[in-house]
Amino acid sequence: MNLHSFARFGLHTRTLRLMASFSGTVALGLFAQGAHADPSPALDRFSLSAGGYYVDPTFNVQGNTRYGSAQSGDIDRDRTTLPRVRAELLLGDSHGLSFDYFRYRNDYTYSTSRSFNVGGTPAILAGSANANIEVDFASLAYKWWLGSGNDVFGIGVGAGYYRAHYDLQASGVFNGTTGALSESQTEKTFAPLLELGWKHAFSKDLRIYAEASGVKKNWGTVTGHIYGGALGVEWYPLKNIGIGADYGITRIHIDRDGGNSQAAFDIKLKGPSAYLKMRF
Repeated sequence: MNLHSFARFGLHTRTLRLMASFSGTVALGLFAQGAHADPSPALDRFSLSAGGYYVDPTFNVQGNTRYGSAQSGDIDRDRTTLPRVRAELLLGDSHGLSFDYFRYRNDYTYSTSRSFNVGGTPAILAGSANANIEVDFASLAYKWWLGSGNDVFGIGVGAGYYRAHYDLQASGVFNGTTGALSESQTEKTFAPLLELGWKHAFSKDLRIYAEASGVKKNWGTVTGHIYGGALGVEWYPLKNIGIGADYGITRIHIDRDGGNSQAAFDIKLKGPSAYLKMRF
């Protein structure tokens, strides 16, 4: 088999609209903040984080065509850094919005050659695969924060948006008979989002947090889910400028049913993130 590239994305127009809507709401929230009492010390009125997610990726691809099927098994890749932007806005003292964006991109190569017997006759199967995969993911959630002391628990519901493009080429040889597959596909969709979170404040400037989120789509020719979780800390040595770090795990699973061919991609990401943070 031979897989081609899962072409490059930029941040799609709809994602930009999400960010523009969030920015407008930020302005309204900041304008109205003076009318509310101080929130929990674990929360800020508005915070913006920009940084990188330094991941150790594992990739797995399965494919089925009229020529047969193949599975790569888990392929470990070199560590890479994903750009990431996050923002939170507090509306009142216990409601708010959260925004998250990251991009994943990597190239993969897989080849196999096997010899075996079919009814006593020697047979040889050989194939190769190449893939370039990119995923842009953005989410926007409305959040309820429960608690007013140093510990707060958050529940968020909203929408996740992802846009994925791939070019797939596959080729194989079985006892001199050659088969090939070439396919290009772009998928973009919104899907329901659920977020859970917990924050504890040792002080207004030092906090720890834990969070988990999930997006799932089970309709259309391309289905799948994105799940993630992280445990982290944030510290503000200055009133409005701070740093943050966490360790997270993300799993991306995409199934593609193209009629004559099916493919399944599993991407597991794990590693630390580091952010420069601003709050107001």
